[in-house]
Amino acid sequence: MNLEIYGTLGPSCSERTIIEQMIQKGMTGIRLNLSHCNLDERKKWIDAFHDACKAQNQHLDLLIDMRGPELRTLDSSCPMKCMQDNEIILDQKILPDLILQHAEIDDILLIDDGKIQCKILKKFQFKLHCQVLCPGTLKPRKNIAIKEKSLLGPVMTESDLMNLKLAKEYGVTSIMQPFVTSGQDLLSVRSTLKKMHLEDLKIYAKIENMEGVHHLEDILPHCDVIVIARGDLANACTLEKLPCIQKDIEARCHLANKPYMVVTEMLHSMINHPVATRAEVSDIFHAVYHGASAIMLTAETASGAYPVEAMHTFTQAAKHALEYKKENKK
Repeated sequence: MNLEIYGTLGPSCSERTIIEQMIQKGMTGIRLNLSHCNLDERKKWIDAFHDACKAQNQHLDLLIDMRGPELRTLDSSCPMKCMQDNEIILDQKILPDLILQHAEIDDILLIDDGKIQCKILKKFQFKLHCQVLCPGTLKPRKNIAIKEKSLLGPVMTESDLMNLKLAKEYGVTSIMQPFVTSGQDLLSVRSTLKKMHLEDLKIYAKIENMEGVHHLEDILPHCDVIVIARGDLANACTLEKLPCIQKDIEARCHLANKPYMVVTEMLHSMINHPVATRAEVSDIFHAVYHGASAIMLTAETASGAYPVEAMHTFTQAAKHALEYKKENKK
């Protein structure tokens, strides 16, 4: 089995020498998250990536994570400290229109993968009075959802289309489509790619809510790889149920012979520490042992303090899992 091992491009690994070291450790591809930027804005990073690949005589996958239908806090919102139990006002400068339209009293807002949680106490036309349940600093362009409500924008945004026009120029090989909820979503994406003569791009379909889980059989035929995106998925199904949902998706992918990727917080502690936790290496082992075709680091390499060390731990844990699986295959 060929296992794909991805890092995420970001300020912590934007230098060619760092990327080269990550390739030397066993990285086979890299992701660029376009939720906060466009391809043109990351030209230096992408050039460094391609230069590193040439220096190592390797051809690595460049996977762009599209902005897609996910709702996010607005760019006009300044960082806001949300203190435990404090009451705050969130308005149209901070919240997208769909959130303001569909929010109701007692709803729970989940911000930045649920790191910040707020309960709605009062609602006015363009303002929500909220109580902070889980504190943090609210920043622009962080994902936002209403607990147990499915609210999504258009399948592809204007910025997505603009980035796709530049895909060949920047050497993009694959796209990740966020919040896929049906086969029709992917038919729309494939139609767009065909019109832009980008049919050769692989499509990674991110399963991030229960609608996507329920319609998985409809989604499977229209993508190249399923992505078990555990950040938003945990918000949708509740954290405690996430392992059950992950195993269900894995089993259904195996039944359909569809490759899948496992992502999110696989080495989260290594954002700030040079050594992983026991639970994290066990998570990597189980993902690989149970048949993932790909695994990926996100903030660990993009913004963490130890991107090379994280990639080394990641690849070594995956290597041992593959060896164990081979040795114990019945």
